[in-house]
Amino acid sequence: MNAPFVLPEEDTASEAIDAIREELEVFDDWMERYQYIIEMGRKLPPFPPEWCNDEHRVPGCQSQVWLEAREDGGKLYFAGLSDAAIVCGLVALLLRVYSGRSREEIMATDPHFLRDLGLVQALSTNRGNGVEAMARAIRLAAAR
Repeated sequence: MNAPFVLPEEDTASEAIDAIREELEVFDDWMERYQYIIEMGRKLPPFPPEWCNDEHRVPGCQSQVWLEAREDGGKLYFAGLSDAAIVCGLVALLLRVYSGRSREEIMATDPHFLRDLGLVQALSTNRGNGVEAMARAIRLAAAR
């Protein structure tokens, strides 16, 4: 599976969550963490413009967010994009955890890690709801 789909950096979703936790702990405050998350979004593979449509749009997000899923070799791979820099970073973070995993692993990886990492609490209410909507969309794709 190639671009625009995100390939996993870690062997498991839980290893990805642990790695993200360690990376975020390096920073002293949330402004620095936001910058790091924005940088993650800038490294997403290019998302095809023809997928920036209602069919790919994630409902429940304040910003526009688009996702696409493809299955290959028993694993689901995701591509994503947002029109807002911080949300693009949150897309990258979620795809690092969930892309390239089996449906079973995706379903077993509760998005509560977003709260455990302090991400939902550090965002505005609308952004927090949006990142949870993205996680739901990913898990919905795995449940199909």
